[in-house]
Amino acid sequence: MADETVNYTGDNIKTLEWNEHIRKRAGMYIGRLGNGDNPGDGIYVLLKEVIDNSIDEFTMGFGKAINISIEGKEVTVRDFGRGIPLDKVVDVVSKLNTGGKFDDAAFKKSVGLNGVGTKAVNALSSSFYVESYRDGQASHASFSKGVLLDSGFTETKEKNGTMVKFTPDGEMFGNFAYNMEYVESMVKNYAYLKKGLTLNVNGTAFISKNGLLDLINDSISEEPLYPPVHLEGEDIEIVLTHGNSYGENIVSFVNGQNTRDGGTHLAAFREAVAKTVKEFFKKDYAPEDIRQGIVGAVSIQIQEPHFESQTKIKLGSTYMWEKTVKNEDGSLSTDRGPTIRSFVNDFIKTNLDNFLHIHKDVAAAMQEKIIASEQERKEISGIQKKTKERNKRTNVYNKKLRDCRVHYNDKLPASRQELAERTSIFITEGDSASGTITKARDAETQAVFSLRGKPINCYKESRKKVAENEELSLLIAALGVEEDMADLRYNNIIVATDADDDGMHIRMLVVTFLLKYYPDLVRRGHVHILQTPLFRVRNKKDTRYCYSSDEKEAAIKALKNGVETTRFKGLGEISADEFKSFIGDGMRLDLVQLSDEESISELMEFYMGDNTIDRQNFIRRNLRSEEELEDVNI
Repeated sequence: MADETVNYTGDNIKTLEWNEHIRKRAGMYIGRLGNGDNPGDGIYVLLKEVIDNSIDEFTMGFGKAINISIEGKEVTVRDFGRGIPLDKVVDVVSKLNTGGKFDDAAFKKSVGLNGVGTKAVNALSSSFYVESYRDGQASHASFSKGVLLDSGFTETKEKNGTMVKFTPDGEMFGNFAYNMEYVESMVKNYAYLKKGLTLNVNGTAFISKNGLLDLINDSISEEPLYPPVHLEGEDIEIVLTHGNSYGENIVSFVNGQNTRDGGTHLAAFREAVAKTVKEFFKKDYAPEDIRQGIVGAVSIQIQEPHFESQTKIKLGSTYMWEKTVKNEDGSLSTDRGPTIRSFVNDFIKTNLDNFLHIHKDVAAAMQEKIIASEQERKEISGIQKKTKERNKRTNVYNKKLRDCRVHYNDKLPASRQELAERTSIFITEGDSASGTITKARDAETQAVFSLRGKPINCYKESRKKVAENEELSLLIAALGVEEDMADLRYNNIIVATDADDDGMHIRMLVVTFLLKYYPDLVRRGHVHILQTPLFRVRNKKDTRYCYSSDEKEAAIKALKNGVETTRFKGLGEISADEFKSFIGDGMRLDLVQLSDEESISELMEFYMGDNTIDRQNFIRRNLRSEEELEDVNI
């Protein structure tokens, strides 16, 4: 029933300034905030938004270099394009829905088309300075949190182009820091996709001569079964090969933007490769066998791309181009180009088929890999089917999974899509810990999967042995990735174990399983480790939860009198009411990461293989006391 004591008047209606709205709803514009520990954190999105504008200048044929400088928290990006029109510098960075990219004649195939990018950078920066240089004239503007401080025009000897300097706001991003590995990875992708462009980062130059072929050759961590196939056409470039690892390792790009979560172009690529290979060999191979172990990349250029969010990590466009046109009678209609699906399929069907006919050795190596994958899949499929039937009869599946109401892959109305992106599954061990999380979770978006004891070390076992394992078979079913990773039911896979030796071991075993058989889950940023507090410090008036010894000592000092300190050894020791705050919006997660240069097989051999002298020496060098372990929150 409505509360009649609350008056709803004109005073309740608020109009936010453009910068206030961005700061209040930052997630709408840049996704997560974060402090720089995660490559998806907002500070990297801000950097990307500025670089994207410079990339678009190069794409249009202006400027062959971009200089990027990061000194502490301050970022400077200087390009040598046309420069922002001098009389529009303030508008371009401070008025929403203002920009040159609404004009197809100026920017035909750019990344940013909604006039938001630099405005978000401006609003979310404690200091923001932009200067445009055109034919001996310059126009500058300085802001703080989106508020204009100064602007003006001067003469200059600078070469044409634009310079942007900004410092992300500590009020929004906390005590953040740029991880230069993440920055360099981003810049490398730009270089691979824009042959002839030099990107200088703190004095180090990144440039590519062979495009996506360089990307694959530089990043593949195992010997490919055949030399990568490199095919280029107008508005499309692809590379593919096969290795002996499991899963698929395919990176995708649109107009130079790394679409980490894929989209219509990646789906078209996967479908077209499978269809073309089947038709070439005249064999009805299953798509999953054709794509098992595939390593590849696809890049397309389209007009006015539609992304599923401002962070542009998933393409939603259906057509290569689409625009509204005015008919002679004054009515409006939609003019469309070919679908992305047909465009990608036609290119791959023609060019990959031709390549395989010419390069018989590549075709033979590809077919050998497909046949091996098919044989293994059929053997494993029978085992999984028996395991699934047995589990259904014993109802063990329902005992291990406490599902959420929203699944990542369900067809949801637009109003619930945000919930789908927030879905998580906690993988924990034991009835006590899983019971605590189950009671504390948000049942709408958070599921819990309970392991019984330690899972097997997958690195040491055959795929057949893993398929026969009840725990891991049930986990695969819960995740929904039995046949295709695209069917993943949860956006976040969170390993939640105790902060002791057994918990660490279980964590390693789960991550090993995912790395070996589902590495794309790690590569695409779906796998996390839950941080839980090690200490509770409280007195009669206040309670604080601490994640390290330093935080504990600071809490004791702040609370002063009558302080009681509790050391949590296991998740089951934390009450469900307390635990709610640890898995809510402020949940602390460590992303499980894998750089392009790291070899999965070498990592697992070192950490999970035979107990070699090298590993023993590594352990001795890194031994820590219990207090030191508390400080790093292991």
